[in-house]
Amino acid sequence: MVTKEQVIEAQSAWGAGVVKIGSLRDDRLECESYASAFIDKQYLFEAGPVLFKPTKCKEEQFRPTKAEAASYFIAGEDRVCKEDGGFAINPWTNVRFENSNLILEENRAIAMGNYYFTDLEGNVAKVEYTFGYKLVDGELKIDLHHSSFPYNP
Repeated sequence: MVTKEQVIEAQSAWGAGVVKIGSLRDDRLECESYASAFIDKQYLFEAGPVLFKPTKCKEEQFRPTKAEAASYFIAGEDRVCKEDGGFAINPWTNVRFENSNLILEENRAIAMGNYYFTDLEGNVAKVEYTFGYKLVDGELKIDLHHSSFPYNP
């Protein structure tokens, strides 16, 4: 059975990875290498498409491949999706998850709530998320990632 502690650990690792990507933005080769390893460790792209709908996408809302996820996280001249600016290279100094609730199963977990991204000036962006995790070789990997800004009429 997947535990709450495993989900919190996976969320912490994801947040730390996003912060690390941003810290490497001035060394493009190292940033690309780390981002690739981050995506491999956090996401289940090796098993097929991932249901990935990142926050700041309008034209290409859904990103089922690793290349499209990398484009979203770090952009760059060779980015797959032209609208991407590199979400993770903002950079962020902290990512904090606040779970509304969890569904825990034998080999799966779903988490929903808000996560908060702190920038260099201390500004905090609140984003809503749903992450689906699958237990693979004892580690949780994301196969569903949906995030969006809260409703603002």
